[in-house]
Amino acid sequence: MNDIDIIELYFQRNEEALEETKRKYNQQMFHTSMNILRNTQDAEECVNDTLLKAWQSIPPTRPEFFGAFLIKITRNLSINKWKAKRAMRRGGDVVNLLLDELEECIPGSQIGLPEEEYQASLVTAAINECLGSMNQISRVVFVMRYFHGESIRNICERCNMTESKVKSMLFRSRKKLKAHLEKEGIVC
Repeated sequence: MNDIDIIELYFQRNEEALEETKRKYNQQMFHTSMNILRNTQDAEECVNDTLLKAWQSIPPTRPEFFGAFLIKITRNLSINKWKAKRAMRRGGDVVNLLLDELEECIPGSQIGLPEEEYQASLVTAAINECLGSMNQISRVVFVMRYFHGESIRNICERCNMTESKVKSMLFRSRKKLKAHLEKEGIVC
C-alpha cells in the first residue's frame, strides 16, 4: 500500500492505517529509536507511541513525506525518552555525543514560547537550506549521523567508506553548517 492510501485510511479513521503504517515503516522507526535509546523495549514503546501520535495528528495534518514524518516523530519521542532516563541516571551517552558534536554550530533552544518556536523554525529552515547545498553523499552521511543517530562504524559500513573519510566529511559538513548559520544571522 502506498503512502497516499495509508494517509487516506487515517482520514477515514480506519484502524487499518496503523497496521499498514507498521507493516511499511516499523523497521525504520525501530532502527532510528534503537540508535538513540540502545534498548529494545524502549524502542518498541517509541514506535507504538509514534503510531499513536500519527493517529492523533492525521487529520488535520496531511504529511507530504509520510516516512520522514514518522521518523521525525520517532526521533523526537526517542530523544525525549532518553532525556527522561538520563534525568533518572539511567541513560547512555549516544545522544549527548551527537549534541556535543553539533553544539558549536547549532544554537540550543528551549521550545515553548512563540519567539523560541519562531527562532527554531528559522534554524530548521537554514539547516535544510545548507543540507540542500551539500553533495548527496555528504548530505546522506550528515542525516544518518545527526538525524538517525547512526554510529560512525555503521555509516562506514553502509556507505562503504573508511572511518577517517566519514569523520572528515562530518567535520566539513559541521563547519559548512556553522558558516551558513552565521551568514543567516543565526549565532550559537
